[in-house]
Amino acid sequence: MQSAFRNAYHFTLSRYNLNPNSTVLQLVPVISTFSLLPSSVSKTLPFRSTLIASFSTTPMAGDDSDAPQTFPSLEKQFEKFRVQLEDSGNLRERIRAVVLEIESATRLMQASLLFVHQSKPIPEVLEKAKAQIDALKDLYSKLAEVIRECPGQYYRYHGDWRSETQMVVSLLAFMHWLETGTLLMHTEAEEKLGLNDSDFGLDVEDYLVGICFMSNEMPRYVVNQVTAGDYDCPRKVLKFLTDLHAAFRMLNLRNDFLRKKFDGMKYDLKRVEEVYYDVKIRGLATSGDSVGEQGIQGQS
Repeated sequence: MQSAFRNAYHFTLSRYNLNPNSTVLQLVPVISTFSLLPSSVSKTLPFRSTLIASFSTTPMAGDDSDAPQTFPSLEKQFEKFRVQLEDSGNLRERIRAVVLEIESATRLMQASLLFVHQSKPIPEVLEKAKAQIDALKDLYSKLAEVIRECPGQYYRYHGDWRSETQMVVSLLAFMHWLETGTLLMHTEAEEKLGLNDSDFGLDVEDYLVGICFMSNEMPRYVVNQVTAGDYDCPRKVLKFLTDLHAAFRMLNLRNDFLRKKFDGMKYDLKRVEEVYYDVKIRGLATSGDSVGEQGIQGQS
């Protein structure tokens, strides 16, 4: 019987050792054959103990010895990231607190300017709205102090006050037009808000978007003024918007938010043209081709 098992043993080894690149999976039948042999025969096999010992010492996939080790340099890097993120979050909270105050002052200014559509005296309306300019100037000064704590990071946090600044520019430009009948220049807007510092100024795109917002208010103002009996207002507004639209066409605008707002300006211009046309064909428009040099305020 021992000779029979010996033949089976040699047959098994020769079968699974023909491939010189044998793997562990290919040796599994060999181990199975060993386990089926009687104890008296298996003890006499030459390298059974050595083979089994080699498999018993092979590390398994879930062994803790293969677990990744945490290196000090990795911990140091992420500790640095944690500090940076916390500092950035705290800075944003401070910026947001100031921006909320700017938004509140802007709402008060906007509420005051709404009375201009109700044919109230413009000097009275402007006086109430101008009371918020000094408050806005102080708030932007406070915001500039916060931004100076992180030099070179202006545009990283710029989005936190962009929309509020655009609305402020639109209101200031509308007030300036009511007083003078002309466009508020970029440098004049910076001066009103105290943004003359090179580290914290008025972004050009914010200024342009604010001017586009201001043009959206013109058609409503024209309709209300004509209703109140000011039939010369459509001509003045039409001249102003025509020049402004022509100036914007000099810019090579990308297909972004500013371009969309500029595209909306032509619809404002079209609405004013329609009002002026209605006044003109009814013979209500006064003669004259130039915009009143004394501004809209001088007409009231």
